[in-house]
Amino acid sequence: MKKKTTGLFVAALLTLSAGAVLAQANFAGTWVLDPKQSQGVPDGVGMTMVVKQTGNRVEIETDITTSQGQQKIADLYILDGKETDYKPPVMGPAAGKGRRTSTWTADRNGFDVTEKATIDGPDGPATVTATRKWSLSADGKTLTMDVAMTSPEGERVSKRIFTKKS
Repeated sequence: MKKKTTGLFVAALLTLSAGAVLAQANFAGTWVLDPKQSQGVPDGVGMTMVVKQTGNRVEIETDITTSQGQQKIADLYILDGKETDYKPPVMGPAAGKGRRTSTWTADRNGFDVTEKATIDGPDGPATVTATRKWSLSADGKTLTMDVAMTSPEGERVSKRIFTKKS
């Protein structure tokens, strides 16, 4: 009997350990930019993101407000480490296409994205590369997004801090 109980205990312990390893951040909810905590975000910019997450699929609807008006941007990350097509958000008559790879961080408390896009603008095509790192605080109430972007205009780096609204 002792041998069977020990075996069940070990099996339960392994199951719990596997569950802990596989646990991942859940970014679902409504997130509002905290401009005072953020860095590299122009003054007067407001952002609200509604995030839906199902497993490795993270869908984002972002409302951006600036002095020039409001823009809605829809985006999707598939966190499986495979390169996928995406449509970069562009303003005005420009159009673009790109490829991105999104993957969970080792601790599964965030994800990393690398992307490269070609934007067809009035001055011809331009290449834009970016890295994004999403991470969630331990209490799940703060989302940090580190972004580094390189374009013909140079490099821009920002740290966007969002608080969970719901």
